[in-house]
Amino acid sequence: MTVKQTRRGTLAAFAVMCALATNGIAAEPEILVEGLDNPAGVAVQPGTGDVFVATNKAIHRLSKKNKYKASVAVNGFSTDIYGKGPKYNIGPLGLLFLDPNTLIVGGGDQVDGEEVVRFYDVKKPVEQTMSDAKAVSGPIKAGKESAKGEGNFYALEIVDKDIFVTCNGDDTKGWISKIETESGKPGPLTPAIATKEFVQVDAPCGIAVSKDGKLVVSQMGEVNVAGDSLLTTYDPDTGKLVSSIKTGISDIVEIAYSPKTGKLYGVDFSWVDTSKGALYELEVKGDEVKATKIADIDKPTAIAFDEAGNAFVTAIGSPDNGGGKVLLFKGL
Repeated sequence: MTVKQTRRGTLAAFAVMCALATNGIAAEPEILVEGLDNPAGVAVQPGTGDVFVATNKAIHRLSKKNKYKASVAVNGFSTDIYGKGPKYNIGPLGLLFLDPNTLIVGGGDQVDGEEVVRFYDVKKPVEQTMSDAKAVSGPIKAGKESAKGEGNFYALEIVDKDIFVTCNGDDTKGWISKIETESGKPGPLTPAIATKEFVQVDAPCGIAVSKDGKLVVSQMGEVNVAGDSLLTTYDPDTGKLVSSIKTGISDIVEIAYSPKTGKLYGVDFSWVDTSKGALYELEVKGDEVKATKIADIDKPTAIAFDEAGNAFVTAIGSPDNGGGKVLLFKGL
C-alpha cells in the first residue's frame, strides 16, 4: 500500500470520487491523502491542527504545517473483519483527543471480548508501536452484561471527565460504554447505556455532544436494511433516552458538530448500496430530521472538525479511484 499526497483543487479531479450537491456550500473539498488502507477514524489535534487517521494496522499523522504530509504515528495493530455483504479489513477505529497530547484509540483490530481502548502520548511526531500505549482500558469480556463480549469501538466522546465509547458487540444490548477518568488517568471500560433496549435498533456508531451537554448518537441500524438509521439523544448522567428520531438515511456511521456554525453533520456508509454513500447536514426540527446532502462520497467512515470549522472526512473508496482517502471540506 502506497500513501499518496494530493492537493487536487479542480472539480474534474475530485469528481472521480465525490460530486458536490447544489446546496450553497461554497468550499470545494480537496483530497489531502489517498492510497490509505481502509481509513475508519479521524481526529484533529488541538493546537497543532494535525489530523490523525486510523487505518488497517496503523494510525497516520497528517502534519498541518507540512501541508498535511502523512507519516506513521502508531503501527503494529492487528486486523479484524467488519461488515456484512461488503466486508473490510480494519484495525483501530474511533479516535479522540483526551488533551492536546493524548490520543484515545478505540480498538477494532481484535475479536469481541478482547477489544480495548488505548491511550498514546503523541506530543512528539515519532513513530510508535501499538504496545507503546501509556494506558489501556478494557476489555469487556463475555459475561452477564455482554453475551459475546464487546468489540468494534467505533467512536468516542467526552462529557466532563467521562469518556463514552460506542460498541458493536452484543446486538441485544447495543452498548455505549464508559471510562471514568481521575486526574487525566483512565479507569476501567464498563457498559453504561444499553441503546438497543431503548430504541430496538442495532449498532450505536457515531457520537457527539450537544450544546446542552447531551449525548447525540447515530444508531446505524441493520446494514442490510436501507433507511433505518436513527438520531438519538441520551442523558450522560442517567443513561436515559431523551429522544429518538428516524432519519431516512441508511447507515450513519459517524457524526460531528461544527465548532464554527454549531451545525450537525453525519456520514452515511450505505452498506446496501455503497454508491449512495454521502456527507449530510442533519438539522433536527422537533421530532423530525432534515437531512441535506453535502456531497456524494465513496464509502465514508468518519468525520472530525478543526477549530476553524473545516471538516476532515475519511473514506474507504475503491481501488480504481485511489483507494482510501482523507477529504477536506472547508468552512462547514
